[in-house]
Amino acid sequence: MVAQRYYYSDTVTNFLSRSENEIIGALTLASQHDINDQTSRSWLEEIETLRESFAPYKGRGCVYFEYNIPRMGRRADVIAVIDSIVFVLEYKTADRIFSREALVQVWDYALDLKNFQEGSSDRILIPILVVPREKDSRCKLTLNHFEDNVYEPLSVNRKKLAIAIEEVLGTIHYDVKPTLTDDLWAKSGYSPTPTIIEAAIALYEENTVEDITKHGGDITKHGGDIDKASEELRNIIDHCRENNKKAICFITRVPSAGKTLIGLNTAIDQFNRGEKAVYLSGNFPLVEVLQEALIRDYLRRDKEKAKIEGRKACSKAVAKSKVKAFIQMIHHYRDLYLEGTEVKGKKIVPIEGYFQSHTDKAYIPVEHVAIFDEAQRAWTKEELQRFMREKKGIRNFPYSEPEYLISCMDRQKDWGLVVCLVGNGQAINKGEAGLKEWIESVHRSYPSWNVYMSDYLIESKDITQEELSLIQKNLISKENLHLKMSMRSFRSEKVSIFVNQLLALQKDEATATLKKLEKYPIVLTRNLEVAKQWLRDHARGSERMGLLASSKAERLKAIGINIRYQPNFVHWFMEDDTDIRSSNCLEDTLTEFKVQGLEIDWACVTWDADLRLDKNLSSWQHYQLHSGTKWQNINKTINKEYQINAYRVLLTRARQGMVIVVPNGDDGVPPDETRKPEWYDGIYEFLKSLGIKEI
Repeated sequence: MVAQRYYYSDTVTNFLSRSENEIIGALTLASQHDINDQTSRSWLEEIETLRESFAPYKGRGCVYFEYNIPRMGRRADVIAVIDSIVFVLEYKTADRIFSREALVQVWDYALDLKNFQEGSSDRILIPILVVPREKDSRCKLTLNHFEDNVYEPLSVNRKKLAIAIEEVLGTIHYDVKPTLTDDLWAKSGYSPTPTIIEAAIALYEENTVEDITKHGGDITKHGGDIDKASEELRNIIDHCRENNKKAICFITRVPSAGKTLIGLNTAIDQFNRGEKAVYLSGNFPLVEVLQEALIRDYLRRDKEKAKIEGRKACSKAVAKSKVKAFIQMIHHYRDLYLEGTEVKGKKIVPIEGYFQSHTDKAYIPVEHVAIFDEAQRAWTKEELQRFMREKKGIRNFPYSEPEYLISCMDRQKDWGLVVCLVGNGQAINKGEAGLKEWIESVHRSYPSWNVYMSDYLIESKDITQEELSLIQKNLISKENLHLKMSMRSFRSEKVSIFVNQLLALQKDEATATLKKLEKYPIVLTRNLEVAKQWLRDHARGSERMGLLASSKAERLKAIGINIRYQPNFVHWFMEDDTDIRSSNCLEDTLTEFKVQGLEIDWACVTWDADLRLDKNLSSWQHYQLHSGTKWQNINKTINKEYQINAYRVLLTRARQGMVIVVPNGDDGVPPDETRKPEWYDGIYEFLKSLGIKEI
């Protein structure tokens, strides 16, 4: 059964003839929440104002109340389709003045419909903020639109609403035959690609992964990929639980395919089913940003509920404890289960008598499902030994991180599942173990565990045939555990391909791919201020823009980018442009270490001489600044790989488009020997030769 997208819909003709009580009754029955007096009064005022405004348009369209925007986890108050033009209306009946927040909200609704709803792709969308008691002088009826035919929000009071609609219909002519109803638009495919922050919030509000990745859309698109993997994973969990089995499951993907979304969905889904599961990541910025986003959303929703229920809203500490129940740093989880243990021989065992006297502690994990994001980045035995020796005072730690994490789940008396979310091509730190260590750990110490993976992983070069042979008898192939479609850029799924070709210096291939990125603008400039203005011209509503640079881009300081100063990344990602700490203010720059796993809508990537080209523009040269006076060659192969991957991370953070800045260098008198123009000119000429447009 398909969930209804709206609480109430009708033709304009029928809407004008129905009683207020009839319409409010339909809205109340459709709502999944208790309706208070304030909500009823708001609906009544919406109905009254719309009747006044829609009276001239009988037989020319339809109206929808409480239209669902799944990606945002919210509902637009009213959507009216008149003469095939889509009006998106957000009412603030309790307010007396227009607010920036409300304007952004209604603009976001219109942008969501344009970007993700199939029926809106060729429509004109008019967002309108309605504050019935606002002053006439503050209303804005000027019509300004962007290339995609989404207009800037209009701001009206009760009296001006009718005038605004009349102005739009009298000015804008849309060559689509009007219909009495527009159900084809309302029920057209909806295939959103939420940011990981949006997805986490929507899932936490008890939406499903299907709700926020597709809604009536083509299941063959990216949403179907994620749905299938999530369902497969749930089946594996159920099988382990019902049969008292322990297993490890590998989920692989193409870049930006939504593996983190699957991990969060599984943790939250198990939580909602009364089971305990935990999503774990070694990516500190990702965990911190997600936790903060969920905490803020929990507090917002609880405040609304508390007002209705006549109670005091919960504290931030309470919200934080609830969120941390299913999303944690992997290192915190790891350290938790070290308590009360000791190293004996080549194993970690509980200290005799410890847990009997500490009943509030647990040797056995409380969760039966542990989901490890970026599992290939778990530490080697050598790296973990070094850490435990230096930071924990534990000598001769016997396990690699994969083996230790499996050992924690193996303590369960009945069943357990370790889920490894695997990504490749973004290694930026030393000491990472890769998939090999997970496979060898199972073979070495947990021979009774089942191993689930896709045919893709079995056939790929990520695991050798020799490694596969170690687990062959326990191996269970599941095709749906591989995600084939990229999600990050909803405008083009070929962005990651283009970036890979660029960094591989595959000029012809990159040029051909770039031509296919029609809806994903990539532009080039040598001026940072020009780049910033380009971002400001493109970002709308709550869309996020930001400055990015490599952690080795030391000489960008000369143009005002100091990568040594890393701002609070939570504020950078979470605050709006009224807060100077926000990415939208374009004052602070983050490096690959702070943005990996997260995304923004519009990015400015500033390229320094740390990664430059030889004179023939045929190979990369790798450098880091030494002693503030000269660049030093990076010689180790693995460190060169890290540097390439740093730029790969930076160049794939933007969902909607990016500008690349390559500075001019310095040929002054005396010249700055750390900023020779030829280093930067080579990079610029190569990027330009690919067909990247200059601005």
